[in-house]
Amino acid sequence: MRRPPPGLASHCEGLTTKEAGTFPMDTQNPSVPPHAQAHDAGNKHPNRAHRTTGGLQHDNTRHTTRFTVIGNHLAQHPELSLLAIGLGTHLQSLPKGAPADIKTLAARFPEGAARIAAALRELEAHGYLRRERVRTSTGRIVTRTTSCNQPAAARHPTEAPTRAAACEERAPRPKREQRAPRKPLPAVPSPAYAAPELLRAATDLLADLHRHDSRLLLSTGDTAHLAPGVAAWLERDVAPAAVRRALTADLPPEGVRRPAALLARRLADRLPPPPPFRAPAAAPPPVRHPLQNWDGCDHAFRAPHPGRCRACRTDLQGVAWHERIAWTDIEVPGSFDLRTGTGAVFTDMHSTPGGPRYAVRKNFVHGEDVTIGEWTISTSGLPRYQDDSAS
Repeated sequence: MRRPPPGLASHCEGLTTKEAGTFPMDTQNPSVPPHAQAHDAGNKHPNRAHRTTGGLQHDNTRHTTRFTVIGNHLAQHPELSLLAIGLGTHLQSLPKGAPADIKTLAARFPEGAARIAAALRELEAHGYLRRERVRTSTGRIVTRTTSCNQPAAARHPTEAPTRAAACEERAPRPKREQRAPRKPLPAVPSPAYAAPELLRAATDLLADLHRHDSRLLLSTGDTAHLAPGVAAWLERDVAPAAVRRALTADLPPEGVRRPAALLARRLADRLPPPPPFRAPAAAPPPVRHPLQNWDGCDHAFRAPHPGRCRACRTDLQGVAWHERIAWTDIEVPGSFDLRTGTGAVFTDMHSTPGGPRYAVRKNFVHGEDVTIGEWTISTSGLPRYQDDSAS
């Protein structure tokens, strides 16, 4: 048997090996470390020889650049053809975006388009390749080829997902569990009469609590729930400062998880009793002013200071002088305006549902004679205010 030249494939071994000057089968490689022999308890016969010929040897050099990691599940796949294994290895070594259609691969390798298409179908059937038809932004329909370095079927069930497992179809995420509804706040006392001013004062007090303790920052809903409870305290004559001290004193040192619930319990548990009954104070007696007399009309009236009577006050425009006009022999009810010199007399008083009324009214001007029954009365003697323009 003739030895092949160094660097050429041996027909009997099927692998290109790196050789020295001698034939690799008759010279032991001294650089290979000795391997420990497996101890077999059932193989102790001293005359039984172990096979030391044949087998594959490796002369490996560590790659630092331009290399691709290929899993043994592809390189030693028991069902894929050699063409499919080689084509899968080539596709995994290509950069992202490289053309991988049948026409391009047929131009690259000596195998024809039919064999390459069959190999692609093998890779696709075993999960190493995925081809999808998508529409681009310009409207064209293209085939998108995705090479998977580790198909889902070859992965361990408990293996954590990595970037290398990008080709595994992602299972839908479980729906996020909805948070349980929050427990309602404890009930708070209510005031007997919820006056708007009282509720406003209670809301202002609650909104100001975080200035005294930053842990007591309340939301709008919590403030609306607690406001009637604070109003009940204020209604019982508790000062706002006392309410604030009752709510903020002796807070838990480990912190307040839900300040609104803590305040609600304090408002209900520490509610003070109603204030004691107080009889309403007696109304002060009305002021009784001394009698005053105005010389202009000789009419007595009560006032704190001397002056004109109500009918004679010149600061009230259009006020008439109402009194019983007294003459020498007759006294007749009537009215007379001291400024304008006009007046009227009333007679024939009678009862009505609205009270007593006069049936006859006679108007007159200062100086005229007024006839009442059998009496004729002159009005020239009635007093008048002096005309300042005439003087």
